[in-house]
Amino acid sequence: MKPSRVSVLIAGAGPSGLTLAIELARRGVDCRIVDRAAAPFPGSRGKGLQPRTLEVFEDLGVLDAVLAGGAPFPAFRMYSGTTVLWERGLAEMLGTELPRRAPDVPHPLPWLIPQWRTDAILRDRLEQLGGRVERPTELVEFSQDDDGVVATLRHHHGETERVRADFLVGTDGGRSFVRKHAGVGFAGTTQESERTLIGDVRADGVEGVYCHMFTGGDLAKRFSLWNLPASDHYQFVAAVDQGDEPELSLATVQRMLDERSGRTDIRLHDLRWISLYRINVRLAERFRIGRVFLAGDAAHVHSSAGGQGLNTSVQDAYNLGWKLAAVLRGAPEALLDSYHDERFPVAAEVLDVSTDLHRRGFRATTAPPGSAPAIHQLDITYRGSALAVNDRAEPGSPRAGDRAPDAPLHTASGGRTRLFEVFAGPRWTALSFGAAPAPDLGPDVTAFSVAARGGDLVDTDGHAARAYAVPEGTCVLVRPDGYLGLVTTEIGRVRDYLRRVGL
Repeated sequence: MKPSRVSVLIAGAGPSGLTLAIELARRGVDCRIVDRAAAPFPGSRGKGLQPRTLEVFEDLGVLDAVLAGGAPFPAFRMYSGTTVLWERGLAEMLGTELPRRAPDVPHPLPWLIPQWRTDAILRDRLEQLGGRVERPTELVEFSQDDDGVVATLRHHHGETERVRADFLVGTDGGRSFVRKHAGVGFAGTTQESERTLIGDVRADGVEGVYCHMFTGGDLAKRFSLWNLPASDHYQFVAAVDQGDEPELSLATVQRMLDERSGRTDIRLHDLRWISLYRINVRLAERFRIGRVFLAGDAAHVHSSAGGQGLNTSVQDAYNLGWKLAAVLRGAPEALLDSYHDERFPVAAEVLDVSTDLHRRGFRATTAPPGSAPAIHQLDITYRGSALAVNDRAEPGSPRAGDRAPDAPLHTASGGRTRLFEVFAGPRWTALSFGAAPAPDLGPDVTAFSVAARGGDLVDTDGHAARAYAVPEGTCVLVRPDGYLGLVTTEIGRVRDYLRRVGL
């Protein structure tokens, strides 16, 4: 029997796979997303969304639901018995000031939302776009040639299906079948001596919206209870003693809390999910193997310190999605090489940042200087990428490869707008600074003039001028993923760049 056909097959329906499926669906790309699990992941695990991820979610059309389903990070309280030893905000725990809302940064603070709810929001958005997760459906075999990938899927009742796809993307987690079957190394370490119990449970006897922390006088035996927004469950995080092999049960969690809090008034019940977490710090050798790609935990795993994992996974998919769609529409296949070239260094840096934060234990006095920007992921840059072409060298101002800043503006008719609203959707955007008419760059690029007076976008308060710091006559080309592709004063350079990326 001839295999069924699809443009992109995605294995794994976590945040990375769902983000990629949404990216492809809104571009009209035929894709399938499969997951071996019979039901969605039920836990709160990756509960922290960083500012850059909130910007991505705004573009994907899910930000309102994410904000409604979450809350700002609570303060941290450390106890000795029932006595509060200290209370600190997130900034103090990180040892840095958190950014404030500014014209160029609309979502400056991390957002707390349980992962199961984030996943559900992404699934709903995918369904709005006409897609769905196929489960339980497992990828059990694949091979590739110059033209695509032939994969074998095993469905619920054991029946198999052969699928031919132009591309296969493995977003199937740290134990990725796609990565292993493709023969990609996963270099790094597993720290067996540092293990943590994590899960979701209801708790009686805990008051206030905090991250409640108990140690029994030993920081190595931390036990935390996190309030989860709009939920009657808490996430617990408990360090496991070296050599201990705890039973994954409610009784085990209750015993650890009793011992470390010195209290008997906090009673746990309704264990929703539990896992024994080992710190793995590993990075795939390659993120692209011909027509096969790795994203999310399939490509990189690390300590949970700093809340980087889910966020990095989402941004892998956000980087890859528009490139796959472009190549399927006729762009040069070499465009796909930029996925590894751009995301591999970012993942490597995330491993370093999270490992450093874990080692320091989030102690306010020892948090690394400048750690907050790296944690928030607003300063991720693709400078040096083949897609970053820069004709400027002014220090301290955005350059090609950097995140495109937001700015409030007015339309020519007087309505209010923002650059992020202008950038929204699956397209390229050109900003031509100055009152001269914006150039016609073809149907795939939306071009605007930006000026204090007389532009398509009116920079009434000068926010765009300050954020971009470019002279009049400069054209800034913004990629579909919100990064600067080109900054130049020569329109010919813009047209050359667009031809190179297939536009």
